[in-house]
Amino acid sequence: MSSSLGDAVKLPRGLVFPNRLIKAALAEQMAGSENTPTPKLMEVYNQWGKGGWGAVLTGNVQVDVNHLGTPFDPAPPSEYIGKESNPALVQTWAKYAEASQQHGVPSIVQICHPGRQSLRNAGKRGIFASTIAPSAIPMQTGEGLLDRIISRLAFPAPREMTQQDIDTVTKQFVDTARLVADAGFSGIELHGAHGFLIDQFLNPKTNLRTDAYGGSAEKRAKFVLDILSQIRKVVPATFCIGIKFNSADHSSASFEDTMAQIGLLVDAGIDFLEVSGGSYEDPQMMSTNSQPHPEKSQRTLAREAFFLEFARETRKRFPTLILMLTGGFRSRAGAEHALRENACDLIGFGRPAAVEPAFARRLLDESVSAEEAEMHLNKVKPPFLLRWLSNKAVGAGLESSYYVGQIKRIGDGLKTFAPSL
Repeated sequence: MSSSLGDAVKLPRGLVFPNRLIKAALAEQMAGSENTPTPKLMEVYNQWGKGGWGAVLTGNVQVDVNHLGTPFDPAPPSEYIGKESNPALVQTWAKYAEASQQHGVPSIVQICHPGRQSLRNAGKRGIFASTIAPSAIPMQTGEGLLDRIISRLAFPAPREMTQQDIDTVTKQFVDTARLVADAGFSGIELHGAHGFLIDQFLNPKTNLRTDAYGGSAEKRAKFVLDILSQIRKVVPATFCIGIKFNSADHSSASFEDTMAQIGLLVDAGIDFLEVSGGSYEDPQMMSTNSQPHPEKSQRTLAREAFFLEFARETRKRFPTLILMLTGGFRSRAGAEHALRENACDLIGFGRPAAVEPAFARRLLDESVSAEEAEMHLNKVKPPFLLRWLSNKAVGAGLESSYYVGQIKRIGDGLKTFAPSL
């Protein structure tokens, strides 16, 4: 495999990414009270679409408007029957697809259900209604008393999903994929990471079921495999389906189960797998420390990639799988290092794209020196009153909110800023 960032990558179903640099999914929180793509959200994707990326991944599009990750996530308003029955809805989403792809760059929609990670005020179910999950395990963002109070205030207690619930949510994933395909997007990415519902099913820590959906690695994968199989039946043959997959919350004891689940996804015909990690309970995806393994501090380039070791092992097991690695990349040199290590095919950049929408162009421009082809991002400083809180989710929320603010500035046509010292 060439280490050139400018190489095109062809996916199994035929979609071609013109280069290896991918604008990774970022929360935008710009869908408004109607949870629909807005003109300012479309302008953000217009800017990313002309930023030189090989592909643009959207932030979470939730499949159920009653269960959102944040109050302003986009989501279909109800059951989607088809373009003939929902022409206005398709037209709105088609404008979103056009804004993102009008400069010739494929756009992939990340579709998601938050499960137990749906905030109390997110969605139309009501603030006292329960969330849903494979097992009724409450959210716990820390061990202290204050952590427990924050968890209970922010997240309702989940109830265990019935078979009817599972069938309903499966259909919602399929309906959302159909809408995205009918609108003209190039593909979807199933969000199977960061502690959201698909990850909750895959993970033995959050899936204690003893029926067809739990008890073994294969059974825990049934939920997502059924979704994937049913989506394939209703979208074009060339439509891309990828998955974001958690690496960080799988212990050595469950590592082989994790590899077995990836094998099942490969057999099911997944187009690409994005390696990421973390959840609201352990938000490694929002880490501000680019050194996940302090003992490797001398490896300046390797430490940019939070989840490099997991990607390397996945590559060994599944050499033909198109792998995307996201988390911590800040420079051309770091991205090239990951490619030379043969750990991945695609490099995902998140927060740098919120500060500089055309960051990919800078990395791909050979006239730009290696020293200039990078971005330094400091930790976001918490407000004075929050500095005494040690809650991990609060810290990750501050980081996320800062970059949401920068994305909104892109939509407003304003200058963006990296966090100050």
